[in-house]
Amino acid sequence: MTQTDSTTDVTVYTDGASLGNPGPGGYAAVLLHVRHRREISGGFRLSTNNRMEIFAAITALETLKMPCRVTLYSDSAYLVNAMLTGTARRWRSNGWHLTSSGNKPVKNADLWQRLLEACDGHQVSFQKVKGHANVLENERCDQLAVEAANDRPCQADTDFERLNPDLTAPPQTDRQPVINPNQKVTSEGQPCRKCGQPVIKRQPRKPRGQSYTYAYYLYCPQCRTIYMVEAAKRFPNRGPGPEAAGAP
Repeated sequence: MTQTDSTTDVTVYTDGASLGNPGPGGYAAVLLHVRHRREISGGFRLSTNNRMEIFAAITALETLKMPCRVTLYSDSAYLVNAMLTGTARRWRSNGWHLTSSGNKPVKNADLWQRLLEACDGHQVSFQKVKGHANVLENERCDQLAVEAANDRPCQADTDFERLNPDLTAPPQTDRQPVINPNQKVTSEGQPCRKCGQPVIKRQPRKPRGQSYTYAYYLYCPQCRTIYMVEAAKRFPNRGPGPEAAGAP
């Protein structure tokens, strides 16, 4: 990525994860330019899922050595919406408060500030990608981020720990077992691939204009990740597929 210039187009995929929220955190990015590819990942002993999502984008952009046109894909609505709508810049104009009245401070202001600075000098377009939807590079980032969080990181997320002195990183012996990032989440009670929390079933809203529906989906109450289950898919004109036999 050091061979970039003012006309270079770079595609970036990012993802973040935490084992508990807060808990050990991991971040990852994949940078693509023509035939060049670079993977980046790392972790912190105590952080949150949202902070890791932002930090992944920061790390990717700070890796670029010269001005680039960047298309950055993330499955985090928290990250993409704040950047795509200009909300993060508005927070900065408000002195890192949600409104100009200054009553409510913005969470993760330290990282939002750093992200905006990392965007300076580049043309960055943030794009939302659906998580766990077989998007190859997004799945790879998810795998790397979860592995980094599971790798017992010792680095401190300094600002987060300073602002939350009542929280302490869990001892290594108390940390959750390693999550298999390649294991599909298909049934209630399995650990979320993002944070390790057991997932639960939820009933979806009625879709409009679709040829199929879902009887249920799986939801992580901790980090709010959603998993659509193939066995829960229903085709009204054909009935459930054979793999869905016995599904509620």
